[in-house]
Amino acid sequence: MSPHLAILAAGPSVTLQDAGRHGYLRYGITAAGPMDPLAFATANRAAGNPEGATAIEVSAGGITVAAEGGPLGLVLASTGFRVALDGQALPASVALTLEPGRTLAVRAGTAGAWCYLALCGRVAVAPTLGSTATHTRSGLGGLDGRALAAGDRLAVEEARAGAGDPQTLVAPWLDRPAEVIRVVLGPQDDAFAPDQIAAFLAGPWTVGGRGDRMACFLDGPRLTHARGHDIVSDGISMGAIQVPGEGLPIVLMADRQSTGGYPKIATVIGPDLGRLAQAQAGARLRFSAVSVAEAVAARRAEAACLVPDIRTEPVIRTAFPSELLLGLNLVGGVIDAKG
Repeated sequence: MSPHLAILAAGPSVTLQDAGRHGYLRYGITAAGPMDPLAFATANRAAGNPEGATAIEVSAGGITVAAEGGPLGLVLASTGFRVALDGQALPASVALTLEPGRTLAVRAGTAGAWCYLALCGRVAVAPTLGSTATHTRSGLGGLDGRALAAGDRLAVEEARAGAGDPQTLVAPWLDRPAEVIRVVLGPQDDAFAPDQIAAFLAGPWTVGGRGDRMACFLDGPRLTHARGHDIVSDGISMGAIQVPGEGLPIVLMADRQSTGGYPKIATVIGPDLGRLAQAQAGARLRFSAVSVAEAVAARRAEAACLVPDIRTEPVIRTAFPSELLLGLNLVGGVIDAKG
C-alpha cells in the first residue's frame, strides 16, 4: 500500500499543480499551472521528480501535513515562508524526510505569496485533459477540481524517503525582489499615447490586496487610452497587462481567462512572472521595457539555474530543546583536572 500525505489544515487556494494544461486555450480552457514556475521547477528538481511533476502550491494561507503509512521525502521551495517540523523552525527552503507521527507546518512569513511542496514520488491523481493542474473556477484537475482541505489524503506512488534529516535547499535564485518587472511592450501599446507609455513605465505601482491566481491588480497613476478601452477580444497569455476603462493595469496570471477585450499595454516576460507573483500586497514596483531578444536571454539564464544538481546543506540548529539535550551524552568527553 502506498504511503499517504495527510492534509491536516490548508488555507485558501492551496492546490495541486503540474506544469499546466496546454493546447486547449482555443476551447476556452485555461492552462492553470504554477504561479511561480521557477520555484515550482526548483522543488521538483530537488526532489528528483520529472520536470512538470505534480506538486502542492501553497498560498499565504499555509498548510499543515503529516505522513501516513510510511516515511515521505519532501522538498519545500519558498522565500520568506515560516516552516516548522513539530514546532521546531526550519529554513524557508528545505528538504527532509517526514516520518509518520511528525507534522510539517508552512505559514506565510516576511516575503513571498506562493511556495511549492514537492513529494519524492508520484502524487496519485488522475489527469484531466492530460494534466493534473487545478483550475478551481472550472472544476478541472487536481483533487476533484478543488482546493485542498483538511481531511484530504494524497497517495504517493513510488515514494522515496528523501533527504533524511532536514537539509537547507541552496537556491539563491529564488530570492527575487519585485522592485523592477521586465516587460515587452504590446501587443496593443499603440492604443496609448507616448506620454501614457512613459507613465506606465515610470509608475510607481502598488500591488493591490484583491489579487488571486487569476490576476494581479495594480494601484497607481491612472492611464488613459488614445482611442477608447474596448478592442476585439483576442488571446490572453500569462503576464499580459490589460488596461480597462478605469485606467489601472491588471496583470493576468496562471488562471487567467482565455480571451479579453481590453488593450494590453505590455506583457511580463517569462522569467519575471514568478517575481511578480511572489510580491505581497502593498509591495511597490515599476516596469522596465526590454526587447524580445533580451527576454529570450533572460529565459535562458533562468533555465541555467536548474541545470546542475541543486545542493543542500545541513540545517544549523539554533534551538536546543530539553528533549534533544536529554538524548545526548554531554559528559562523555569530560576529563578531570589531572587529565
